[in-house]
Amino acid sequence: MYQYDQYDHLIVRERIAQYRDQVQRRLSGELTEEEFLPLRLQNGLYMQRHAYMLRIAVPYGLLSSKQMRMFAHIARKYDRGYGHFTTRQNIQFNWIELEQTPDILADLASVEMHAIQTSGNCIRNVTSDEFAGVAADEIIDPRPYAEVLRQWSTFHPEFIALPRKFKVAINGALEDRAAIAIHDIGLTVVKNEAGEIGFKVMVGGGMGRTPIIGTTIREFLPREHLLTYTEAIMRVYNQYGRRDNKYKARIKILLKAIGAEEFARQVEEEWADLKGTEETLTLEEMERVIAYFQPHPYETLEAIDPRAGHEDNKAFANWLGRNVKPHKQAGYAAVILSLKKTGVPPGDATAEQMDFMADLADRYSFGELRVTHEQNIVLADVKQSQLFDLWKEIKAHGLATPNIGLLTDIICCPGGDFCSLANAKSIPISAAIAERFDHLDFLHDIGDIELNISGCINACGHHHVGNIGVLGVDKDGSEWYQVSIGGAQGNATAIGKIIGPSFSAHQMPEVIDRLLRVYLRERTPDEKFVDTVQRIGIAPFKEHVYATPINEPGRLVGEDEYA
Repeated sequence: MYQYDQYDHLIVRERIAQYRDQVQRRLSGELTEEEFLPLRLQNGLYMQRHAYMLRIAVPYGLLSSKQMRMFAHIARKYDRGYGHFTTRQNIQFNWIELEQTPDILADLASVEMHAIQTSGNCIRNVTSDEFAGVAADEIIDPRPYAEVLRQWSTFHPEFIALPRKFKVAINGALEDRAAIAIHDIGLTVVKNEAGEIGFKVMVGGGMGRTPIIGTTIREFLPREHLLTYTEAIMRVYNQYGRRDNKYKARIKILLKAIGAEEFARQVEEEWADLKGTEETLTLEEMERVIAYFQPHPYETLEAIDPRAGHEDNKAFANWLGRNVKPHKQAGYAAVILSLKKTGVPPGDATAEQMDFMADLADRYSFGELRVTHEQNIVLADVKQSQLFDLWKEIKAHGLATPNIGLLTDIICCPGGDFCSLANAKSIPISAAIAERFDHLDFLHDIGDIELNISGCINACGHHHVGNIGVLGVDKDGSEWYQVSIGGAQGNATAIGKIIGPSFSAHQMPEVIDRLLRVYLRERTPDEKFVDTVQRIGIAPFKEHVYATPINEPGRLVGEDEYA
């Protein structure tokens, strides 16, 4: 993985010194909160409902065991013993004291990490496929290009005051596992007819108040032009993106206003002046960066069946079927550590679990881990012969729940328990649904289904692209939940459709149950939930969900026992 050079170390150290002075001036009253706000946001520090929240960048989700141990240290020393992994492949700590933040950043710098550009109107953390470099369907490893984009965009003087935040995702495989269609820029590695490597460029995707799937403006961009073409896109957006209304300031709104064809024309026109300049990626420069992402020293192994010798162990078989993924190197597998055990907020990990995962990485996976945008952790390089031993170890630490891709593998933002923007709590809804359906045989019978929950329209929980999406809304001061179905991410990205009036917190588990009953009634053999929705439409689901009231004597509606 990429390691800081002297310039990286220098700029991070200088930023911490600058920020330490800013914090001291705020604490002494020399700076007002209004004056301090943009300064702390530049360092990933938000003020939430109860305390400051610090968001730390995990570039393209890749971590060393040393960095994971630092997260455990921060959780233990500065927070309340846990951290929250996000859909941007970052980590957030929710109970931070302002006066301690410079020390936290200094601790992070010691393991080559920071919180720069994890907030504010700038280019945010570049995200990618959690199986990059090991996926069997990969064309090339996209991480070197994500790293180039990270270096290029960090402190870029022209793009640190954009109309709004800006998100980039890059995918190097045939299957989109980076949700590129819902990003401001989505890049897909492709080969042209001559066998040359380049990128398909998609722009204008995003969720929030106006969910839009991105539009392809270039089918093939030679890879050496990645930076100059991205710069051309950024310049058009920076010049014409709306700054008078923050809700209409995203590139998707500009694209919608002038049309994709006109936007592409302007980008090409801008690019004509940038193409071939010093930012063109030379072979030498790419070889320098790619050298950090060379394959690990894999042993020459034969592929084996990990179930051999454990044929009667159903729990192990379930875990193999759900949490273990193919690896392009014979004899190895990628393992997903589930952070979705019932009773635990999705994406949360304790300091003890983080230390344990770091230890696992050292012993089983070349000392590396990945954060997924679905809020789990991956050990990418595990020998198939070690899977049973690994499974026995992680069971004891609550990381072996065999639910990856199932109903209880819920994507969920922190919601109203922490976030000051949220209209409603999302963690208790997730907990109530997980508890209601905490039956593995039933979950495995339902099969692949994505349930995404957001506490507000900002869509940090990606509810628009959930097969079932739940959105927290405020109604006369009470918390309610709007439900959509038919959303999807990946190669067939789709925005879900709202089924009707919203529900109380207490009603939500029953709503999910009723949706599933229609699916079980209508599905064809091996048909996924989302495919059934797309085949028969939302009407049968809507009819069944609203057929009879969802109330129980003595129960409250709106803000109830789960809230």
